[in-house]
Amino acid sequence: MSLQKIWLSSPHMGGSELSYIHQAFDTNWVAPLGPNVEAFEQQLESFIGSEKFVAALSSGTAALHLALVLLGVTHGDEVLCQSLTFSASANPIIYQGAKPIFIDSENETWNICPIALEEAILDRIKLGKKPKAIIAVHLYGVPYLVERVAEISRKYQIPVIEDSAEALGSTYKGRHCGTFGDYGALSFNGNKIITTSGGGALVANSPKEKSDIVFYATQSRDQAPHYQHSKIGFNYRMSNICAGIGRGQMEVLDSHIAKRRAMNAFYKDCFKDIPGVEVFQADETVSVPNYWLSAIQIDPKRTDGKTREDLRLFFESLNIESRPIWKPMHLQPFFENDPFYGGTVAADLFENGLCLPSGSNLHDSDRDRISTAISSFFNS
Repeated sequence: MSLQKIWLSSPHMGGSELSYIHQAFDTNWVAPLGPNVEAFEQQLESFIGSEKFVAALSSGTAALHLALVLLGVTHGDEVLCQSLTFSASANPIIYQGAKPIFIDSENETWNICPIALEEAILDRIKLGKKPKAIIAVHLYGVPYLVERVAEISRKYQIPVIEDSAEALGSTYKGRHCGTFGDYGALSFNGNKIITTSGGGALVANSPKEKSDIVFYATQSRDQAPHYQHSKIGFNYRMSNICAGIGRGQMEVLDSHIAKRRAMNAFYKDCFKDIPGVEVFQADETVSVPNYWLSAIQIDPKRTDGKTREDLRLFFESLNIESRPIWKPMHLQPFFENDPFYGGTVAADLFENGLCLPSGSNLHDSDRDRISTAISSFFNS
């Protein structure tokens, strides 16, 4: 008899989502607008605070794309982008006909390295191509070095797009991720800390900016009795049905965050006596991550040659899902010829890093299987 699969990060419903979906059907609000969309946006605005304004969209990728559009990024421009991230952080740069300039990570948060970032800016300016934007990511829910990146942004007057797809509920010095940049992107994909099945949002600084986002997200339809379009738009608005799921998910968001953080503490305990394995954690005197995914680094020199791939395959044999951390964008076949600034931090993290099951719906029986597997693997 095969063991039930333990997933890396699966959807976790709270129970009230169906009531909001039924409301949408009962009132025939099944289009990409309606009461659920408005209420979900208000819930998000209340949750992240900082007097921000949120537009619910079809995906986190759509949010990043619209941020580039609103910042005027176009064909031939250059955009600085964290290399250690999912491809959705970089793909919208290509959508706009712009060129990505990839930046290495630093070891503290695994996020965009301020030293390499400034080096890239100075070099691109020297080449006559000042970048139009910076895309910085809160990897696995751990905030990047917010103040240092913000200082560089101000110094060179280059706006920051804050990719908070993995960081809803994470805070830096008491302030929510998604509220630091000129724009902040959120994701509600099926594997995120809350889900709308598929969806995202863009965080803006004013009602006017939110209005502009909604305008572009609804095919840029001008105010006219007929269909008139003075700008190219996109079909990026969230549906009222998906927003209903989001309303139910917001009711359990705090609980989901607490459970993800508890999983990180669980792994810290599992590996505390195993040399050569380090659990990815933040300096919590500065930031409080949601730990969307818990990750480890394995040093084969200290584990008798056992590698992260060995552990991944061992987990797989026990029907436990794990995954190497994101392969850096500058090492991806599509992007390998684009400029990269920095050293080997991102590449080394990828080589030795593994993401572990982190869902808020894991049970004690799942944790027992995981801890037994870890002990068996490292003590064999």
